[in-house]
Amino acid sequence: MAIIDFLKKQFIDVIEWTDDSRDTLSFRFPDEDKEIKNGAQLIVRESQVAQFVYLGEFGDAFGPGKYTLTTDNIPILTNLKSWKYAFESPFKADVYYVITRLFTGNKWGTANPVMMRDADFGIVRLRAYGTYDFRISDVPKFLKEVAGTDDHFRLDEFNDTMRSRLVSVFSDALAKAKIPALDVAARYSELGEALLPVINPVIGEKYGLTMTSFIVENVSVPPEVEQAIDKRSSMQAVGNLNDYVKYQMGQGLASGGGAGVGGAGAELAMGMAMAQQMMNQPGGIMAQQTPGAAPAAVAPAATTELLTPAQVAQVLGVAEADVVATLEAGDLKGKKIGTQWRVTRAAVDAYVNS
Repeated sequence: MAIIDFLKKQFIDVIEWTDDSRDTLSFRFPDEDKEIKNGAQLIVRESQVAQFVYLGEFGDAFGPGKYTLTTDNIPILTNLKSWKYAFESPFKADVYYVITRLFTGNKWGTANPVMMRDADFGIVRLRAYGTYDFRISDVPKFLKEVAGTDDHFRLDEFNDTMRSRLVSVFSDALAKAKIPALDVAARYSELGEALLPVINPVIGEKYGLTMTSFIVENVSVPPEVEQAIDKRSSMQAVGNLNDYVKYQMGQGLASGGGAGVGGAGAELAMGMAMAQQMMNQPGGIMAQQTPGAAPAAVAPAATTELLTPAQVAQVLGVAEADVVATLEAGDLKGKKIGTQWRVTRAAVDAYVNS
């Protein structure tokens, strides 16, 4: 009994904690049910804040340095304990060491698609992931809202606790920023910088945290949105649609097109044109023919061949819609029979060479 009574009377002379784990956010000093005596030494190292808590209420906080605990430097605690003058007897209080250095490379991601309202596509579902760097900026708020009474709160616990909260903040920030879905997918490298000013006030007020960087590494959108992005990119690359169609038609004529009825027509037209040129050269077939012999009239038949827009598109390697649009604009001459367009080979040649 004498030994037990002696141990109970032992007091805490020095309060300090050395962090060598690199993944600790807060640590409660183990007092082993001992009391802090008057004049005890408090040691706080760099990137640490020592926060006193008395009966669930936050007391004084100390930054890096060495302190002798007296009434003068613990005024909040003095007021909480109702010490009118100075305290002479030992007292009990919880001391939390909170790490304020920068924690880098923390991962975040959306487990389920985030719904956002977009001006172009209406409601869009987005998945995103990336990394963020943060530090604790408001110690009492962090202890109250995140760490709680955990005696050793680590980074892995923090990530589990904050993952869903950060996704919720990210969703709200994305909605408030009103960034179009096309820009979200095409420029996600800049998205983090745009969202950071929106995210920081929220997490600062709610959790006592400050993010120094919020990086969006990838954003995936539904297939239909991806197709719209590709289409818009293609249109910007094309520039003038009329010149693009002409270019594609010229390429199709030079390559001879493809297989099928249209391809055969293109090859026939080119073959007849080459034959006509050979026959008209000096010393060619025409020079060897007997007087009065007439050349075979095949080329005109090829140039008067009627092609549908689909055949023209297949031969020249362009979209059928582009061919129809060119016909309706009057740039490509054709004839509408009922509801169907028909184009002669001569008209196609004239359009490409114009």
